[in-house]
Amino acid sequence: MQVNTLILGAGAAGLHCAAHCGPGTLVLDHAKAAGEKIRISGGGRCNFTNTGTTAANFISSNPHFAKSALARYTQWDFIDLVNRHGIPWHEKTLGQLFCDTSAKDIIAMLLAEMAENAQLWLNTSIGTIRRGDTGFHVATKRQGGVQTITARNLVVATGGKSIPKMGATGLAYQIAEQFGLNVTSTRAGLVPFTFSDEKFKPLAGVATPARVGTQDGTAFDEALLFTHRGLSGPAVLQASSYWREGEEITITLSPDFDLAAALRGHRQTDGRKALSTVLGQYLPARLVDFLAADLELAGNVADASDARIDALVEALSRWRLKPAGTEGYRTAEVTLGGVDTNGLSSKTMEAKSVPGLYFIGEAVDVTGWLGGYNFQWAWSSAHAAGTAIAAGG
Repeated sequence: MQVNTLILGAGAAGLHCAAHCGPGTLVLDHAKAAGEKIRISGGGRCNFTNTGTTAANFISSNPHFAKSALARYTQWDFIDLVNRHGIPWHEKTLGQLFCDTSAKDIIAMLLAEMAENAQLWLNTSIGTIRRGDTGFHVATKRQGGVQTITARNLVVATGGKSIPKMGATGLAYQIAEQFGLNVTSTRAGLVPFTFSDEKFKPLAGVATPARVGTQDGTAFDEALLFTHRGLSGPAVLQASSYWREGEEITITLSPDFDLAAALRGHRQTDGRKALSTVLGQYLPARLVDFLAADLELAGNVADASDARIDALVEALSRWRLKPAGTEGYRTAEVTLGGVDTNGLSSKTMEAKSVPGLYFIGEAVDVTGWLGGYNFQWAWSSAHAAGTAIAAGG
């Protein structure tokens, strides 16, 4: 079988790319359904983009690489597509856009967009890939039959290693290395921290606003969630992408509130109340109880001197912890690292040394923050490759 463009992976990037490649496009995936990571994202509502998307919201060995694709297919372009399909959506905090009803609306939209020019084969496994005079020859197995597909263009959109239970593998990296492209070291990103002593098990389920910072000076202000195994929540997931094994993190509790001034005020109005009780008005009571011994919270608030209050607030603002590790790819939302951008065109996503070979989406060493940024990279990089292919590039 011969096609013009063969796309490996029916996720966000692969499906969106198929809509732009032009006639003779075939999308393959080993899953039973297309867009499975889309379906489960955002609690089933799909955080499909972010209104504040810029290249600064991405981590890459080359921080400039993403600029071209992001500029030529922006969040506003994807929002326009969503609107044209009549999909209702709403904005949450920090520019995050979600479907009103279901993430399945986004999958249906992508399938409708690609239907005119592309076929979709599911439950299809990929065997050997080689390059010949007539293009790329890809061995496939589908419905018990073996077939070799020849394609002028091969687009790798198989994602990274995150969430292996949904079928994620390192296939993209293997293909890149087979064709002589470098792959930067990969690790789990947007992932909870773990602690070997399960120290936070008594706090499991407690959430509080916090600033979570890493040793490189990066910090995020969002919710922190204590779990049986350690720490999670948006602020932690964001920080995890900047954290390296063996490093400390710094937690600031109530980061946007003048806790020292509040406690001094309580000395006048609630002097007889226990310091721990007053502190519990601003932090979760279970967290205050957990910290009570370390922070020496015995006594009434009236007995707390300015110096003691300042020391207490300083401790709550610079709570240093050293995670044992993360939960890894099992629960990671993304994979950091990937196909080295030095080997790809930032305009077309084509391999510089292998004409006709493209890498898009999470497979590439471009990783977004939490909040719709990784989907936007999928849309933007897919559009870059698809339009280049359609133009004969």
